[in-house]
Amino acid sequence: MKKFEQLVCVDNTRLTQEALEKLSGYSQQQVRVFHDYPSNNQEIIDRINDADAVLVSWKTRIDAEVIAAAKNLKYIGMCCSLIDKKSANVSIDAAEQQDIIVKGVRDYGDEGVVEFILAQLISLAKGLGTHQWKPQQTELKGKTLGIVGFGTVGQMLAKTALAFGMKILYYSRTRKISLESEQITYADLEQLLKESDVVSTHLPRHTKLMSAHEFGLMKPNSVFINTSVGPTFESEPLLTWLAQAGHFAIFDADGAFGVSEDLVNHPSVRYTPKTTGMTDAAFERLSQKVLANIEAYLSE
Repeated sequence: MKKFEQLVCVDNTRLTQEALEKLSGYSQQQVRVFHDYPSNNQEIIDRINDADAVLVSWKTRIDAEVIAAAKNLKYIGMCCSLIDKKSANVSIDAAEQQDIIVKGVRDYGDEGVVEFILAQLISLAKGLGTHQWKPQQTELKGKTLGIVGFGTVGQMLAKTALAFGMKILYYSRTRKISLESEQITYADLEQLLKESDVVSTHLPRHTKLMSAHEFGLMKPNSVFINTSVGPTFESEPLLTWLAQAGHFAIFDADGAFGVSEDLVNHPSVRYTPKTTGMTDAAFERLSQKVLANIEAYLSE
């Protein structure tokens, strides 16, 4: 298997220590590893320097300017999900123009996200903490969960919620007819919002579906959840919606990334500054998939 001339981790990729040590086997020169996040393009360019391979987390953007400056770059390994060009933190088009291969991973932190959502819903329903959903403790059984975006996380959430007796409505760009049943039903977005007690969004980065019109369709005394990478909503309409009694929102660090302190500190918001998909098991899955991408590339 061939090796890269120089491999650089330009930020905190969250690879395990074992995986970071294995990187030395893929690089002729000593691997350069940064454990913080660059603050601007020039810092990213300086870190890459003359490297022909880069690993990067979702928090650092490798845009066209960076790619143009990295003259020796041949490989970019995204230590995060690569769903499509629009949501990627790497400019795929610019990379393709320079014949740079970009590889990302999928499905490494989903279990932790699903656990977080159900834990928060149970806590809210039972009043375990500073919030209680209804005047009387309630159950998830019989409630309707609307899932917007029915990829891997959405499907895992549906399966888990069914075990609690919830009814599932889902909205997706493409129907998943083979997954539909008496308990899992496709609905257009407006129907889903009108009929769901809980709405959970699972969308690619930079996808915002929830504005004033959509929040206006939601049921009284309902719950809105986002654990996507970045907001799926407009902040001001959400704040207006939350001002109504009985409405609650749930976010982790990814779901509220970049929003105002007014929102994350709102009395009707359950928020954690943690990225809930980043468990010890998720770091291990991420590391294995990133290394597998490198090995596949070097073996070609």
